[in-house]
Parts: sequence; C-alpha cells; structure tokens
Amino acid sequence: MQDQAIHLLLIEDNPLHSRLIQRLLEGEQQLRCEVEVVDRLAAGLERLGRGGIDLVLLDLVLPDSQELDTLFQVHEAVPEVPVVILTSLDDVTLAARAVEAGAYDYLVKTHLNSVSLGRAIRYTLARVRARSGEWEAPMFRLAQQQFLKAAQIMALDDNIRQRLLFPQRTQVVSFPFFRDDRAQVETVFGYRVQHVLSMGPTKGGIRYHEEVDLGEVAALAMWMTWKCALMQLPFGGAKGGVRVDPTTLSDRELQRLTRRFTVEIIDMIGPDKDIPAPDMGTNERVMAWMMDTYSQQVGYTVPTVVTGKPVVLGGSLGRKEATGRGLVYLVQAAAEHIGLDLSKSTAVVQGFGNVGSYSARFLAETGAKIIGISDVSTGLYNPNGLALDALLEYVAEHRVLKGYPDADEVTNAELLELDCDVLALAALQNQVTVENADRLKCKLLAEGANGPTTLEADDILDERGVFVLPDVIGNAGGVTVSYFEWVQGTQNLTWTLEEINARLKSILLDAFQRTLRRAQAEQLDMRTAALIEGVSRVTEAKLLRGLFP
Repeated sequence: MQDQAIHLLLIEDNPLHSRLIQRLLEGEQQLRCEVEVVDRLAAGLERLGRGGIDLVLLDLVLPDSQELDTLFQVHEAVPEVPVVILTSLDDVTLAARAVEAGAYDYLVKTHLNSVSLGRAIRYTLARVRARSGEWEAPMFRLAQQQFLKAAQIMALDDNIRQRLLFPQRTQVVSFPFFRDDRAQVETVFGYRVQHVLSMGPTKGGIRYHEEVDLGEVAALAMWMTWKCALMQLPFGGAKGGVRVDPTTLSDRELQRLTRRFTVEIIDMIGPDKDIPAPDMGTNERVMAWMMDTYSQQVGYTVPTVVTGKPVVLGGSLGRKEATGRGLVYLVQAAAEHIGLDLSKSTAVVQGFGNVGSYSARFLAETGAKIIGISDVSTGLYNPNGLALDALLEYVAEHRVLKGYPDADEVTNAELLELDCDVLALAALQNQVTVENADRLKCKLLAEGANGPTTLEADDILDERGVFVLPDVIGNAGGVTVSYFEWVQGTQNLTWTLEEINARLKSILLDAFQRTLRRAQAEQLDMRTAALIEGVSRVTEAKLLRGLFP
C-alpha cells in the first residue's frame, strides 16, 4: 500500500461514470487514491491552478470544451501533470490522437475494471518519474550535500571530489512478471548501482518499495561506500531496488519478481564483484531466491553471491538482528560518553520493522524504558513503558501496531517530539528537518535508518547539544555481519554467535572512537567526522591505485 495518497482529479460530466471510477479505485489494492471530481473543464482548470494534483483523468467531451482542445487547455495550465484520457468506445480514434498529442494513456469507460484503471495510473506515474530525471531525488541531494560539506572541510582534491559525486556504474532495468492469475503481466523498474569499485567487491542491499528510484538507490550506495570505509571493510558501496509494493504480492509473485530481477542484473553481481543483501521490503527468503537463481545460471551453488540468507544455506548467525544490535552497542558507547545512565533512561523508537524491533528489544535489555514506538500504521505512547513481548505478539497476529490496547496512539510528529533520553530512528529518510529539529526533546539521537536527518537539522541539533549518532556508523552493524558471512562462506568457516557479536562490537566501537576523536580534535559534528574518516580512506585507496590508462 502507498504510504502517501495519490491525488487524482477526475474531470467527467457523466455521474454514472464518475461513480464507477471512484468505486473501482476504492477496490484497487495497490493504490491509495484521493479523488476530486468536477464536471466542467473550467472547474477542473481552477482546481489544477491550486496545485497538489498528481494525475488527471480527463473526458475529452465536456459541456464547456470539446475534443483535443480539452487536452490542450489542461496541458497549457499544468504541463507537468500527466493526463489519462477517458473515452467511450466510439471515440477511441480521438483518444489515440490525444495520446499522440501528449496524453499518457487512454481508457475505454465501458471496459473499465479495477485492474486496468489501477495499472494505467501506476504505469503513468512510473513513466513520469522516469522522464523527469530520476537523479533528482531528495535522498541523493542529501547524500551529495553531506559529502560536499565533508570534502570542503578536509580540502579534498577537486579531481577526487568530482569523481566521488556520482556512482561508477548504474544499471536501470524494466522487466515483467506474471501475477498469480496468469492473465496480468506486471512491468516494474529495477536498479543496481555501484558507487566505488576501488576498495574491492561492492556491497549493498536490495530494497523493494513503491517509492524506490535511481536517486534513492544512488544515495544509499554512496552512504554504503563511506560506511564500509569507516568500518575498514574491503568493500565499495552498492545498492539495488525494485519499485514495487511487496505487501501487495503473494509469495509466488514475490518469488517470480525476485528471480526475474536477479537475471536482469546477473552480469553486475557475483561473489567477487557485487554482493547483494536484504534491505527494506526484502528478507533472508528473498536472498535465498536470488542465490538459487544465480546458482542455476552458472551451474553450481554459489552461497557467497548474497549475504543475509538463511543459516541453513550458508547464512551467518546474528545477521538478522545485526543492525539493531550494532545500533545499541553504539548507543551504549555514546551514552557513556555523554554521562547518560541507560538503566535509568527512557527511549523512543521510530519504526518497528527488523531494525526498529531489534533496537527496541536490545535497548530494553540495557534497562532503558521504551515509552514510544511506531510503524507505518500508527505511533504508540505509554509513559509507564511498553511491553515488547506483547507488542511482538500483537504484530505477529495483526501485522501492524494499530489497535494495540495498552498504549495511547500518537502521530509520527508527536512521537518524534516525546520527552525522552534516547530517540532511535529506524524508519524512513527525512524525519528530522528544520521544521521539527528544535522541538526534539532527546539527549541522544541514534540513526538506524538511512538519511533520517537533514543538514539543516544537524546544525540545529548541534547547537542544542543533542548528541547525534549518525547513520553512517549507527546502522553499520548489518554490513559488518554481512562481511562476516561473506568471509565464512569464502573460507568455509563457521563462527559462533558469541564470536560474531564480539567481532561486531569491536569493529563498531573502534569506528566510534576514531570518529569521536576526530570530532573533538577538529570541533566537528559526529556525522561530518565520520564522513571524513570514510572519504579519507577511499581517497587514499584511489590515489594508491592510480588512474587507468
């Protein structure tokens, strides 16, 4: 399901058709639409002038406008808003001419169903995004801004700076897969981005989400480069994704999608080239399908082509909970640095997926009282503390937190502004911004998600004395244990969970102490200090390798 509603303007003078379209959209499982209906072009143009419309469903024959002139007036008013034509069977020729003139698609009213209507809307919006330039993503702009700030402070050579601003390799694919009824073929966009190849094989997750685009994947690949360099792992950064809502797919559909995507990017990945891992919307089962598909293509089993797979297939103990566990190791170190006693502290965790749920669980084990938590459905607050076992049982039964009885519901904005000692961000990007940074009441902000805090918010938090544990360190536990899994696979070794956790803690705390020393010595915030640590290591490697030819 879409996290944000799609705002549609339906310009249609036939009330029967208007009601039909609204009813069909209500039954479409892959879209959440807010529909406004007008029956005159003049009213439609007036509404478009106020903004906020994502797509127009347009009848070309209206009481105050006829045929292609209807489309031309809409295009003149809002050239950036896509239009899908609604036509009767005897006006299909006119509708086809409208598509030639710039409309994205047309639909015959008498043949409408929820599948054809929903697919036309989803495909149109996907094409708009592809045409508008996928690099123009907020996450990619943030990643570049963070890098440029660090580059300026460290006086990075301009040749290196220009080289690291964009990824080294990018693959964009569109590919089909069958839905379960075998009557519908879905086409989706997929991506694999490798930011830097100088450090060794590239490493990075695969995410399935309906908002994935090239810019987002490039940002995540860039952050992965700095993260691996900071942890002193022999990897460059990579990331991949498919623009799809996995919650709308059956297990069989998810498997078909994964196997086809793997074949599409198979020339980019490999145990010594580029090693995918789970990310948002994917898990160890998806990694098992990727590994099997790759192995089928090369003719023998290659467990090390992915990490984060099931233990029985060569996965590592501790990988599933590694990001959350690593975040809490670092929270403990940061709390000790600022003089915070976790056993007497309160904590709020935004997000209750893999990272958020394990972060909350391990925070509770330190003695911290979890007073707030959230997922995509709602936020929960209980000043006396939330029972995590009960929350996990409730989510296992109901899939989401909404409706949990032993807490008060709060909005996402209210959750972030709760009075607490530790605020852990384990959801999406751009959560702490210039609008709300001065209202946060935490002493320690721990980033388990990627890019949850903007640069402007960083400055505000720094001025207020909030200690920020940045994402480039905070969520590095996942890739670190992925490295352990890769090493165990390539060397045919098996480490115990105790060994893995000890190695994880040692690597993370070493990176934390190096970053903290730089931040104190150069009077930097922790994020900039961490980035300089990572960028310096990548720069040294590039200079030592030289330039070919």
